[in-house]
Amino acid sequence: MATAPSKNLETFPNPKPERDYEINMECPEFTCVCPRTGQPDFATIGIRYVPAELCVELKSLKLYLWSYRNEGAFHEAVINRILDDLVRAVQPKAMTVVGDFNVRGGIHTTVTASHDAGTRSER
Repeated sequence: MATAPSKNLETFPNPKPERDYEINMECPEFTCVCPRTGQPDFATIGIRYVPAELCVELKSLKLYLWSYRNEGAFHEAVINRILDDLVRAVQPKAMTVVGDFNVRGGIHTTVTASHDAGTRSER
């Protein structure tokens, strides 16, 4: 597996697909760049999902998140893109991605995006 930033999310078979259980991951070293100022944005990314047939492989997730380091992205756009890419890769029963961005310009931002395969509704 590569050790450079990558948009490739690898998966593996869910070891217990007949049981609903939740996987929680916290990635406290996320960085991207403000598309207006070019200044870095730092965040903790929380990912919570109920797997169906596939789970995301953690090293590929780390490299995927690392790929945003030099990309310009608004907080709202990057969290929704992360959710869309993860849903496409693992097709979970449910998933929520939370971006808790550090204070910049005196404003603290938290963005939450969710997917529920059962109802096909997204928030």
